[in-house]
Amino acid sequence: MDIFSFLQSGLSAIVPFVILLGILIFVHELGHFLVARWCGVRVEVFSLGFGKKLLTYKKGDTTYALSLIPLGGYVKMFGEQNGEGISEEDKKVSFTHKNVWQRIAIVLAGPLMNFFFAILVFFTVALIGEDAKIPVLGDVAKDSPAYTAGFRSGDQIVSINQKPITTWEDVQRTLSLKESHDLHIDVDVKREGTGESLTVSTTAKPEPNPNVLSSYEYMANVEGISPYSAGTTIGVLEKSPLHALGLRTGDTITSINGVKVSYWRSLEDTLAKFSAKEPLTLEVMGMREGDKADKTITVTMAPIESIKAFSLASLGLESSELYLSRVIEGSPAQAAGLRAGDRLVTINKITLSKWEDVLNNIKSFDGKNPVALSVLREGKTIELEITPKMTTQMTASGAEEKRYTIGISPIPNIAMPELMTLRSSNPVDALIRGTEKTWEVSVMTVMSFVRLFQAKISPKNIGGVISIGQAASETFKIGITQFLQMMAIISVNLFILNLLPVPVLDGGHLVFYVIELVKGAPLSMKKMEIAQQVGLAILMSLMIFALFNDFTRLFGL
Repeated sequence: MDIFSFLQSGLSAIVPFVILLGILIFVHELGHFLVARWCGVRVEVFSLGFGKKLLTYKKGDTTYALSLIPLGGYVKMFGEQNGEGISEEDKKVSFTHKNVWQRIAIVLAGPLMNFFFAILVFFTVALIGEDAKIPVLGDVAKDSPAYTAGFRSGDQIVSINQKPITTWEDVQRTLSLKESHDLHIDVDVKREGTGESLTVSTTAKPEPNPNVLSSYEYMANVEGISPYSAGTTIGVLEKSPLHALGLRTGDTITSINGVKVSYWRSLEDTLAKFSAKEPLTLEVMGMREGDKADKTITVTMAPIESIKAFSLASLGLESSELYLSRVIEGSPAQAAGLRAGDRLVTINKITLSKWEDVLNNIKSFDGKNPVALSVLREGKTIELEITPKMTTQMTASGAEEKRYTIGISPIPNIAMPELMTLRSSNPVDALIRGTEKTWEVSVMTVMSFVRLFQAKISPKNIGGVISIGQAASETFKIGITQFLQMMAIISVNLFILNLLPVPVLDGGHLVFYVIELVKGAPLSMKKMEIAQQVGLAILMSLMIFALFNDFTRLFGL
């Protein structure tokens, strides 16, 4: 990467971060500023950023400043630090000499401003429209309880127990449980293909909620129900006719003879519609050497007179999930000789059919005998022995799990759920949606602290300014809606974090004022200074830990 490209990528990451953080800091400090002025306190400085002042503008008693370090801001109020030696006239505009309820209002205004700002942002998003997963079932395996109950792949959920369902989020919310108990459900569905409406009745069993940040401990679940389907990313056998025409493992089929295909389950049926006596044209998305992004590749295969219809087997195609996309450097897999592109065939003589088979066999390693692995490479079968090692892995729920691994990753073959645009029809609905969303994020933020103390999620998930910068940059690239949603989420986080009872934070000052209300007199200056020194040490330690996590993730340590 040349210096100009490097600078351009750096600026593209920094600008969204500065915009996001600048707006949130301004909103927070504006809350303190407005309520302080309303209470008659003289505000001496309103600064965005810390350190050396780059730009200043004075109006009345207040100097407005833009400072060098854009990682915070402050409102300096007259009499805030030391209320001694102030004349009777100046006591009228001194923060320290305001009654305790006024001081509480001024301190509380900053966090509350972040909360109400989040409502405003989510309100705006609701009017613009946000992406949401459609309530359609993904692959329903034939041996699953969901299939036995009557569900089929592609069923659209219309209602559950007569409650209308619009998005997959509605499905999860409806099936959330506070306590562990069976839940009888009547699910109205619309069948894919036929459009037939029918009701499926079954009993959903309680399971631990996979979303550890939810306040609902359990989720009523029918095994086999999921919004995810296998995609159309292919593995191409070396001697297949399509390999000779240029198709490669990792390509994704997008259409067959002009018919769009999105799911693995539809490939066979679509192929079967066409006679093998006619040419077959496939469009795929793939990347070749020298490409910087996937591009469309079209191949046309000559008729095969010996068969009636095409099939995956006759074309030498299979799912890509047992092909390796990556072998981690220094891992047991690399030491044993595995390479990217290898196709896993058996583990301990057990034939593999899906990636879960690989995970389950490796996780069940007894810690003694090496694992016998058979792989297909360039049309040849190779036998290897690998000794898995115990590693710490981060689960999808954010917890750390110790298990045996060998250091490999598959070429994924997952079709993400289709998205719909969810838009409120009027401002009232948008305001309700914004308030509900802000409350949900607030609950999740509080639950993240609870789960940390319960050791249900790892402290390695704590991120700092680098994580915020990355999130701001990535969402900015995706679109304005995603960027605004990230801004609202961080605004809620600032609301909660600032209310923590840690001296130097707003929550710490509120604790001082509550003690003053109970005692009838303020704490001594010495006690507050000691408490603030302790609070500062805690805050600095947390910031250093968050930065350590950021750098660990950034450099893959």
